[in-house]
Amino acid sequence: MAALPPVLDVDPFSDEFLADPYPDHERLRAAGPVVWLETYGIYASARHAEVQLALQDWRTFSSAAGVGLANIEKEASFFQPPSLLLEADPPLHQRTRPVLALALSPSALRDLRPKFELEAHALADRLVSRGTFDGVTDLAEVYPIRVFADALGLREEGREHLLPYAAFLFNAFGPRNPRFEATLRAGEAAREWVKRQCNRRALRPGGLGSRVFDAVNRGEVSEEEAAVLVRSLLSAGLDTTVYGLGNALFALATHPEAWAQLHAQPELARTAFEEALRFESAVQTFFRTTTAETDLGDVTLPAGAKILLFLGAANRDPRRWDEPDQFDIARKTSGHVAFGYGIHSCVGQAVARMEGEIVLKALAERIERLELAAPPVRCLNNTLRGLASLPLSVAPRRH
Repeated sequence: MAALPPVLDVDPFSDEFLADPYPDHERLRAAGPVVWLETYGIYASARHAEVQLALQDWRTFSSAAGVGLANIEKEASFFQPPSLLLEADPPLHQRTRPVLALALSPSALRDLRPKFELEAHALADRLVSRGTFDGVTDLAEVYPIRVFADALGLREEGREHLLPYAAFLFNAFGPRNPRFEATLRAGEAAREWVKRQCNRRALRPGGLGSRVFDAVNRGEVSEEEAAVLVRSLLSAGLDTTVYGLGNALFALATHPEAWAQLHAQPELARTAFEEALRFESAVQTFFRTTTAETDLGDVTLPAGAKILLFLGAANRDPRRWDEPDQFDIARKTSGHVAFGYGIHSCVGQAVARMEGEIVLKALAERIERLELAAPPVRCLNNTLRGLASLPLSVAPRRH
C-alpha cells in the first residue's frame, strides 16, 4: 500500500529559502522521495533518483501543462504562445525540437568556436589587467550576451532588455509573489522587444535565428512557430550561461585549491564548469503535471497533480554523489540534472558548455590567484540561483 507523503512547511519561493536553499534541500531529501508542500498544495521531490525518473518519463510527468506552478492548460500563460519545447510534449515536441537541434548542430558550434574564443581571450586580457573586476556584471553578463546574441543574429540596439526578460521569464515559473510582480513591471518592455527581434526580418541573415526560419522554407514549421522557437533559443542559450558562469567563478574563488588545480591544468575547464553546474545549479526547480495516477517512490500521486522537482537538491543528493557538498573539479559529473534530463533537457546546453569551457580556460591561463574582493550579492529568483555581483581580485600568472 502506498504511503502518504510527509507534510512539510517549506516555502521554496521565500527569500530565506532562495538565499540559502541547502539546509531545506536536506530536509526535503531526508523526509522522503516525495513530500507535500502545504504552503502551495503541491507535491515535491528532491532526491536524484525520483527527480531523474520524473524528468525522463514525459508521458506520465507532462510539461504541456507548464513547467511552472500555474497549469497553463487551465489558465493563460504569460508567454503567448507557450514554448514549443519547454512546455510541449510529443508529438509537437518531436516536430519542433529537431529544428533547434539542427541550428545548434556540432558543425554549427565548431563554426562559432573561433569567434567565441577570440572574444573570451580579449575580455580576459582586459579584466586581468585591471586586477579587480566583477565576475557577474563585467564577465558573466557581458560575454554570453555578446557572443550568443551575435551568433543568434540579434541587433546590438536594445540588448539591455535581455536580462530583464530572463528575470521575468524565470520568476514567472513560481507563484505570483512580490518578486514576480516586480519583474513583471520591469519586463513589459523587454517582452515586447524580444518578440519583435524574433521574427525573420529582424534577424541578421546567416545567424542561428535565420537558420530556424530555414525550417519554414522546408515545410517543417510555420512562420509563427519559427518565431516562438527563436524565442526559446534565446532563452535556452543565454540565461543558463549567465548564471552558470557567475556560479562557477564564485565556486572557484571560494575554493582556492580548485583554482590552483585549474590554473595548473587549464584543460580541466570543461569538467570544472560541469562540477560548478552540479554544485551550484543555475536552474533550481521545474514543475511537471501528472497525466494519470502514478507511483513515485513510495507515494501515489493522483492525475492532474503538480509536482515540483528540485534539480539543485538532486544534484547534491548523497544517495547519488560521494561528498556532494564538496566542490571537486575532477569529479565525474555524468548524470547531473542541471540542464534537466530526457527529451526536455535544455536545448542550449551545448552552447552553454562551450562558453563555460572557453571562458574558464582563458582565465585559468592568465590568473594564478582568484579570490573574493568583497562579499558577493545574491540575486533572488523564483527559479534560478545566481549572483547580482561578484567582486573578484586576481593575481596574474607569473611568467
